[in-house]
Amino acid sequence: MTTAFDIELKQRLDALREQNLFRELRRVDSAQSPRIQIDGKPFLNFSSNDYLGFANDPLLKDAAIEAVKKFGAGSGSSRLICGSLAPHHELEETLAQFKKTEAALVFSTGYAAAVGTISALVGKDDIIIIDKLVHASIVDAARLSGAKLRVFSHNDLDDLEKILKWAQKRAASILLADQRPKILIITESVFSMDGDFAPLKQIIALKEKYGAWLMVDEAHATGIFGKNGRGFAEECGVSEQIEIQMGTLGKALGVSGGYVCGSRNLIDYLINRARSFIFSTAPVPAAAAAATAAIRFIQSSAGEKRRNLLWKRLTQFRSKFGGGAMGSEFRVHAVGEPPESGTPNLEIQVSEGSPIIPLIIGEENKALEIAAHLRTRGIFIPAIRYPTVARGAARLRLTVTAAHTTDDVEQLCDALGKLELGKHRTSNIER
Repeated sequence: MTTAFDIELKQRLDALREQNLFRELRRVDSAQSPRIQIDGKPFLNFSSNDYLGFANDPLLKDAAIEAVKKFGAGSGSSRLICGSLAPHHELEETLAQFKKTEAALVFSTGYAAAVGTISALVGKDDIIIIDKLVHASIVDAARLSGAKLRVFSHNDLDDLEKILKWAQKRAASILLADQRPKILIITESVFSMDGDFAPLKQIIALKEKYGAWLMVDEAHATGIFGKNGRGFAEECGVSEQIEIQMGTLGKALGVSGGYVCGSRNLIDYLINRARSFIFSTAPVPAAAAAATAAIRFIQSSAGEKRRNLLWKRLTQFRSKFGGGAMGSEFRVHAVGEPPESGTPNLEIQVSEGSPIIPLIIGEENKALEIAAHLRTRGIFIPAIRYPTVARGAARLRLTVTAAHTTDDVEQLCDALGKLELGKHRTSNIER
């Protein structure tokens, strides 16, 4: 029997379909790898965050299996009751050593890490300042915290300083128990949908000038940037000047979960005040053990070779669509769109040093059409649409991994070339 509730939901779903924003799950019947199977068909997968090819790596699988044999399938409770198993502690010790911080704390997901940490550190009358393109989990956490939220234009230091000046004046005018409100700046180091980089050194200079705290999400940088893969903050030489280093275990590390690294006081405080940590069942021991194995591998000579292989594959792609020049942009016409039809509807942005390559299309229906056309050629890159990106900024988010072969990248380039009816070089993209 159809109820008023279902009628309402159907109307909402119909509205999503009309806007080309309806999404559905695709069942993958294979392990995560460069080649996956969907609906009985094989595809070359260029959409994964598994940048180093760890998700199906035998080393991580063996570590997970051994943890299951010794510690079981589940953790049994939250960490603060009886679920704080040895693999969790070993992972946190390994993370802290890896990131060169005093301590680390692991959460069930990256989303939980953001929500728990931000809500614990700031609240009513405090001020949060975020980059416009930070992950949705950070936006939600900022709103849930109850703090005053301000957004600065993406990587715009002038806009950030303008807001910091306002925040400093506002904080100075409010005294709560003889303590001024806190100012927290949050940014990603490598942005998940565009693959560009935050100007961390300049942001740190501003946060120190105005007495703010800084939280940096290294989700898409941990494992592939910096010395021994510690992250983009390490590459910039600013790790020690960041109060809160956050990231995930589900990107280059190939597993799942989130983490926060920082001072011992920070971690002890989160253990006592981060609600998403306190009230969640502890992550399964298999995931913790596999993540520990991944971090140790990353710091080895074999890990360096794996990262070098990733950069080799990216260089191969750039040689086709970047002319060998870093940070260059190409625009190509999609199938059925002649060059004289107007503005090209596909931009391939090849930015220096990032495995995230956005194929910006704009219109949602065109993004869906191009993704479908690539699937007919055996290439899987789903369309990314609102609310993941802004309306009218639909794209295919292409990612190259260390697990792809030379032939895989050649097949991708050939498929993208078949979309092209006109190609025009444009000015360089600013990082």
